Amino acid sequence: MNDNGIPLIPRKTFFGNPDRASVQLSPDGSRIAYLAPRDGVLNVWVAPRDNLEAARPATDDRRRGIRLYCWAHTNTHILYLQDENGDENWRLYIVDLKTDAVKNLTPFEGVQARLQEISPKFPQEILISLNDRDPQFHDVYRVDIVTGQMTLIEQNDGFTSYLTDDEYRLRVADRVTADGGQELCKRVGNDWEPWESIGAEDVLTTCSVGFDKSGDTLFMKDSRGRDTAALVARHLPSDKSTVLAQDSQADAADVLRHPTEKHVQAVSFIYERKRWQILDEPIETDLTYLHTVAAGEVEIVSRTLGDTFWIVAYVMDDGPARFYLYDRERRAAQFLFTNRQDLEGQPLAKMRSTVIQARDGLNLVAYYTLPPGSDSNDDGIPDAPLPMVLTPHGGPWWRDFWGYHPWHQWLANRGYAVLSVNFRSSTGFGKAFVNAGDLEWGGKIMEDQLDAVHWAIDKGIADPARVAVMGGSFGGYSTLGGLTFSPEVFACGVDLVGPSNLITFLESLPPYWKPMFELLATRVGDPRTEEGRALLKKHSPLTHVNRICRPLLIGQGANDPRVKQAESDQIVEAMQAKDIPVTYALYPDEGHGFARPENNLSFWAITEAFLARCLGGRYEPIGSDFEGSSLTVPAGAQEVPALREALARKV
Repeated sequence: MNDNGIPLIPRKTFFGNPDRASVQLSPDGSRIAYLAPRDGVLNVWVAPRDNLEAARPATDDRRRGIRLYCWAHTNTHILYLQDENGDENWRLYIVDLKTDAVKNLTPFEGVQARLQEISPKFPQEILISLNDRDPQFHDVYRVDIVTGQMTLIEQNDGFTSYLTDDEYRLRVADRVTADGGQELCKRVGNDWEPWESIGAEDVLTTCSVGFDKSGDTLFMKDSRGRDTAALVARHLPSDKSTVLAQDSQADAADVLRHPTEKHVQAVSFIYERKRWQILDEPIETDLTYLHTVAAGEVEIVSRTLGDTFWIVAYVMDDGPARFYLYDRERRAAQFLFTNRQDLEGQPLAKMRSTVIQARDGLNLVAYYTLPPGSDSNDDGIPDAPLPMVLTPHGGPWWRDFWGYHPWHQWLANRGYAVLSVNFRSSTGFGKAFVNAGDLEWGGKIMEDQLDAVHWAIDKGIADPARVAVMGGSFGGYSTLGGLTFSPEVFACGVDLVGPSNLITFLESLPPYWKPMFELLATRVGDPRTEEGRALLKKHSPLTHVNRICRPLLIGQGANDPRVKQAESDQIVEAMQAKDIPVTYALYPDEGHGFARPENNLSFWAITEAFLARCLGGRYEPIGSDFEGSSLTVPAGAQEVPALREALARKV
């Protein structure tokens, strides 16, 4: 316990498998499926809707665990995607719930399968896309899920993606233009004709949502002619657009549509917290009732085709998600379960939201968490400045949200303040905000993160001598950038799969990302031009490796297709050549982030000991948390307390 009497919550409570996740009703509502551990590995379980006690596993994955699945419209088949050790070459499997037979529908080496469309009008057939012919482009196939027969319906010679309707017609296709914008093409007969353009300034804030029941109206989130993305209905035959919902501060986020009629019923907007705009009066009564059932933000996660039953999740910041079965006819919600029972009753902390002003006046929505018991008058400022961890999100075209976050709760329990800031280029706040991060990876984006740190110091939240930075993907890049561009600010850093050299990063993208290369070149830097390479070199942490003067921990998956292992290898080698200490955790069976809970537990065990050494917080001993993991430590085991001893026990 710490001085406030707060018990140390076991690390496994935060990073072990959830009890249940991804809850989905069968289309006819007769059954409920969810992900849950089977012999310690996440698998799909199925139960009668009215008898969860009769749940049984429908799949038997023994290694990585299943994360992506859905019902087929037969109501007797489950579809799921699985890759090989994190390589993201997804294969599509089908499970027959009548016989328990499992079939690999796409048994191709080095090929990525994507689910394109699943329509109730063709219960035994689905559309998928495969890059089996050309690794850069995904062709579209129609697949009989019972026989496995595949029929090519569209050879893709240059499009990024397609939009299809419930009749399995390919209606719209898109491709990236030379200036980083997007061209939409419309199907006319057997040909594709240019339809509309989305300029580079709108491409990250404009996207399609789906068609209405007729297939003639396309719903879009559209920022053209405005700053924030509105929800728009675009009638294809007449080219007429109608704005359905908009907000001056935030882009349209979740779009709730009727499961068969396909019209829009509600739209959410998220600035600091989520807010729903109701467009279809019949569900207003439902949502009003659901807000009385439990605390937290309401998420409708699954609906039957007949729309008689819903699965509703309540998202909390200081507790597990709570799942309910909602009977619309009876207007009654029945509690099912939480996603992590061990979190219940634990001394978790509230997440606070705030808006921080950057040095150039830009408003940055941020979220922070304080350790329980550290703020005696509950004014959002601790009684004394605390060691703090800044956690930049990935992307960078993503955003942080309010709600339960395992890093926030875990680190707060260990005695740290935790701060997540939506720096420029974060999505959800309008196109001016996201575009302000163009060509600023190592520039103003880093300044925004520093401004957030200085805000926390000025408020008395953070001890300026004990601030760490930790993140994954672009957050990992931010960690490396923090330790090279502003080496005196951070006491240490934790980088998970972050690029260190932006030139090699862009030159080693997976082939199916290459059609989007112009978008990356215009927003990160263009390695094909002298000016672009100079900017990329300037913004690459590897270029400034000699500035690193604080401890660094790196985690990497050997099969990462997005940020190759070479990105971590080269900065580790450069640091070793200059005798700069670094600890490197490498996982041979992982990719872009860690899927296996054994690997997650091992890395966060190392991280916890590392942060305790650098910042002085509490930590749970590594103990047995390396068991079953593939962890290797090619460099720097001696830099983390008890790491060498734990590795010896693992062997």
